[in-house]
Order: sequence, then structure tokens, then C-alpha cells
Amino acid sequence: VRCFINSVKFFFSNMHKNLCVIWGSKCKTVGLLLICMLIVLENVMVLLALWRNKRFHSRMYFLIGNLALSDLLAGVAYIVNNFTSGRRTFFLTPVQWLAREGSMFVALSASTFSLLAIGIERHMTMVRLRPCETAGRGRLLGLLGACWLVSVLISALPSLGWNCLDSMSSCSTVLPLYAKSYIAFCISVFSVLLVAIIILYIRIYRLVTSSGRRVSSRPSERSLVLLRTVVIVLGVFVMCWTPLFVLLLLDVGCSPQRCQVLYNVEWFIALAVLNSALNPLIYTLSSREMRAAFLRLLCCCC
Repeated sequence: VRCFINSVKFFFSNMHKNLCVIWGSKCKTVGLLLICMLIVLENVMVLLALWRNKRFHSRMYFLIGNLALSDLLAGVAYIVNNFTSGRRTFFLTPVQWLAREGSMFVALSASTFSLLAIGIERHMTMVRLRPCETAGRGRLLGLLGACWLVSVLISALPSLGWNCLDSMSSCSTVLPLYAKSYIAFCISVFSVLLVAIIILYIRIYRLVTSSGRRVSSRPSERSLVLLRTVVIVLGVFVMCWTPLFVLLLLDVGCSPQRCQVLYNVEWFIALAVLNSALNPLIYTLSSREMRAAFLRLLCCCC
């Protein structure tokens, strides 16, 4: 009788643990998919608002549209990643796996490079108060082309041979077919990119405050609004991307036996992807004209 009771307790305790794991995994998947759907919806609305209103057909709004497009692709790529991960990963060939992860890298890289392109355009506009329209159009095409070209090039390096298929001991724990040297290279590139974005926006704010002081000894309202925008942009970017950078650094220099957190990469990637949902709020909803365009678009949809 005692053996029977112990067997029943063991059965129900294991069943309870299995149910908790299954429900926890499903809740996590549903939560990530909801975030991705929010990203897609937000950025589709941004693109529609920019396309429907001719007053937004300027250089800066084209860059904001490029940012929305890259964030939209990030949301779609992450949805595909969710539906092809887990047990389905074992049915993917190495080429398919590299293509799946490469699409994520392209979208997230293009989103980050778009932030840099917006900073460059704003800085050039502040330096040249009345830029030549032809030169500005050429600079815009150059920024857009460089954004996507560099993103595709960096993301295609593992498919072109910079992987660990021939040396499994050098494989990453977070991204199993990626070489640790490639992970270290990506960390270096995005760290330099983050420093460049910070420097650009600091210079933009200094230019605005210096131009405001020529008119009045008190900071202008435009300077204060720009300061708030810069703080929000840099703060959100750092908060969303720093945990993933730290995890990738641990992946390069720490073994999975010592760093068990490497097996929980989904939440770190989801936090980085969440930045794509916050970008439309920061770069578009801060404008009164964009808010009005959003309201008109929502009224038309309703």
C-alpha cells in the first residue's frame, strides 16, 4: 500500500511539473507572438501614414519610413523564427537555419543602422541650415543604400562560410551554427554603432542649445523637447540592447556549464525586438502632424 501511494504521488507530481512547463512554454510563445503582431501593426500604420500624406514626402520622413520598414521586417522575421524553432529546428538543414537567423540579423541590423542614418541626416541638416535639395536627395539615397547593403553583408557572412560547421568546438551556445568569432565581430560592430549614435545626438543637442542661446539666455522650448527625445531614444535603445550584448559577451567568453543563462536567450532577443515596437512611438508619435495622421488613418479604418 505504501509503495502504491508513493507511486501515485510521484505520478501526480511529475504530471504537475510537466503541465507547468507546457503551459509556461505556451504562454511565452503567445506573449512573443503578440509583441511581434504589435510591431507589425504599428509599423504598417506608420508606412501608410507616410504614404497617404504628401507633406511627409521629405528626406527625414523617408528615413523614418525606412526605420519602420526594417522594424516591420524584424517583426515578421521573428514570427517566422517562432514557428520554426523548438522541435521544428531539427527538421531544418544548415542552409535553412542560417537563412532563418540571417533574416533576423538583416532586419535588426537595418533597424539599428536606420537610427544611425537618422542621426547623420539630422546632424547634416543642423550644420547646413539650407542644404541643397539635389545634394540632400543624393545623401538620402546613399544612406538608405548603405543601411541595407551593410546589413545584408554582415548577416550573410555565416552563410558565406564564417560559421562553425567545420569546427563544432568553436560554436556559439546562443546561436549554435554561428562561430564565436563572428559573434565577437557583431558585438564590436554594434558597440561602435551605439557609440556613434550617442555622439551624434549629443552633437545635435549642443548645436540646438547653442543656436538657442544666441537668441535668448534661457534654453528654447525646441531644445528642451529635443533633450527629452534624445534621452528617451538613447535610454530605450540601451535598455533594449544591452542585455543581449551582455549575453553574447558571456556566450563568447563563458562555457554553458558555468553560465546557465545562455539557455534563456529567447527573452533577451524579445527585449531587443521590443525596441522595434517602441521606435514608432518615439520617432513618429512625438510629432503633432504624425499624431493627426494616425488619428485620420484610424478613423478611415473604423
